[in-house]
Amino acid sequence: MVKVTFTLDEVTVQRLVATATWLSKPKSEVVRDAIEAYHAKSDHLSEVERQRMLLALRDHMRKPSSKTDAEVQRELKEIRRARRSGGRRTRVE
Repeated sequence: MVKVTFTLDEVTVQRLVATATWLSKPKSEVVRDAIEAYHAKSDHLSEVERQRMLLALRDHMRKPSSKTDAEVQRELKEIRRARRSGGRRTRVE
């Protein structure tokens, strides 16, 4: 175990003490749990990144499809037929 020192504001210390008391845990365990929870969330997108990706998706959805309706319908029929027969076969062109 490594010993470290942190400086926290009064409100944070009050919350830490209240949480530790409420959970009947040592303050150090509450801090470890909080860091673990924060770390687990850290792989999620930030709000800015989420908005950027949604904008890119909206832009993509506005673009017309490169396939005709007939091509899409033909492909869907092929997929349905393949599912009924146990799988698609790769075409050799």
